[in-house]
Amino acid sequence: MGKLFFLASWFVVVSLSFLTLVNITPLSLAFSTPAISVNFIQRGLGLLVFSLLFIQIILGAFMNKISEKLGEWVFNFHVFEGILVYLLAFLHPIFFLLSNYFSGGRLDPYAAFINVCLICKTSTDYYQTIGRISFWLLSAAFFAALFRKTIPWLKTNWRKFHVLNYLVFLFVGAHGFLIGTDFGSQPFFAFAILAYLTVSGMVIFVELPRLYKNFRNWVRS
Repeated sequence: MGKLFFLASWFVVVSLSFLTLVNITPLSLAFSTPAISVNFIQRGLGLLVFSLLFIQIILGAFMNKISEKLGEWVFNFHVFEGILVYLLAFLHPIFFLLSNYFSGGRLDPYAAFINVCLICKTSTDYYQTIGRISFWLLSAAFFAALFRKTIPWLKTNWRKFHVLNYLVFLFVGAHGFLIGTDFGSQPFFAFAILAYLTVSGMVIFVELPRLYKNFRNWVRS
């Protein structure tokens, strides 16, 4: 029963992305032209990354308690979902490239993955910079976990990189709220606000005190 409830809850969270997209862009329009289709998929990928990252953070923070109630399969699900999140996060800028291409621009991987600015020309450039930085941080956390069994140093330190997922989530949320309209549309908006407040609370009241305590112990040692 617990497993069924968990999977049903996961499905509901994931379905919010699709429901929001079709409320804004009906399927009859979403696949009417290549440019609109690619943009539709890109937007969906962004919503899914935010949603699944939220689930990942909750699972990671309460893994022991959830595993005790539902079983060890939860950890394997967490690992699988982590791979899925990174794949979707990688595809998001890929479809950004394709969207620019079908809109008359050119394929420019540098603009999608690398180009950041401290003094940007437009506010959109700032918002895109936030998205690119969040992908870099996610990459660091993902590959640290991926190679934790093969690189000796990561065996004991990979969890330190895992904490980056909190920052990634907050950056992804900021990127989504600032650059698009989907995050501000229902039903996704209500979920996004609740999720953002939840993770922000976890960072302020749990993670930051824990990091401060670890730093203080390190200074004293």
